[in-house]
Amino acid sequence: MPVDPFLEPLLANPPLLPDEIDFPALRAQAHQDVDALADQLAEPGPEVKKRQDASIPATDGTIGLRIYHPFKDGPHPVHLYLHGGGWIIGSPWDKFTDIICRERCTAATCVVIAVDYRKAPEHKFPTGLNDCHAALTWISDHAADLGIRPGLITIGGASAGGNLAAALTLKVRDEDGPKLALQLLEVPALDLTLSLPSHQIYGSGYALALSDARKILHMYLTSPDQANDPYASPLLAPDLSGLPPAHIMSAEYDMLRDDGEEYARRLSEADVPATFSLQQGHVHNSAVFTKAMASARAWRQEAITVLRRTHQQAAVVPTKSLGTHARSEA
Repeated sequence: MPVDPFLEPLLANPPLLPDEIDFPALRAQAHQDVDALADQLAEPGPEVKKRQDASIPATDGTIGLRIYHPFKDGPHPVHLYLHGGGWIIGSPWDKFTDIICRERCTAATCVVIAVDYRKAPEHKFPTGLNDCHAALTWISDHAADLGIRPGLITIGGASAGGNLAAALTLKVRDEDGPKLALQLLEVPALDLTLSLPSHQIYGSGYALALSDARKILHMYLTSPDQANDPYASPLLAPDLSGLPPAHIMSAEYDMLRDDGEEYARRLSEADVPATFSLQQGHVHNSAVFTKAMASARAWRQEAITVLRRTHQQAAVVPTKSLGTHARSEA
């Protein structure tokens, strides 16, 4: 189908990154712009029982967490959420992230924890990934205090956050870390070599530009060769066996469209239960426009349904029975 008519005016003059960037100013402006857009285009997040912030140790520093608790008595499953922003902007304090966390906390009845991982270019790869790993380890170690079930941890992320979520599943598998029940990846960036067909086909005229992606990767990676590291590009990992079940959602008009579909295919080949859903008419990150787009509300419901199903199945049968590889047109 064509791009959703609501999105067409937003794509007329998409902003591009300048060559010279004042990063503190960029982040402050991005936070302000995101919050204004959320007020205009996103349904407000529901009330939760409690929202609290925490600071935890990470390598050579500390990172922040924002923790959401549902109203029902626990212990609960826990969902670790990693926000997008090209590894250079974004935080759990942004309104879109807050809304997503509130929605999943209440609708899927789970504790949701968002991670304020450190950003490039001040903190290049793999600092952000290591920060997310520190958060996961801390969550597992403090399960009783958090009122969560340490055997029922899911991880989710969008865009750069989807990249970090997928990479974290690899790191956890390789290092025998906490068991994960599900990876929920939305518009994930999984091949940082930018060599898939969709990178060219949808690399201009839509919400995410190939030219910006190249600039961002120069900021995120220490050298171009790092794009071949499986922890930077999970799609390039030679072995995807032993990873948690996955549900991957890609936008139809997104340069990262092929990243998600190819990853689902490779996971399936490695005998990892994986489902892929192509969100028709959408562009990169338009899933958050729930006040303006019925299809964004359907996207939100699909993600929540997958989380609920994972929680329900964990109470009956091993999580691996989530499903076999499928490709759906949502």
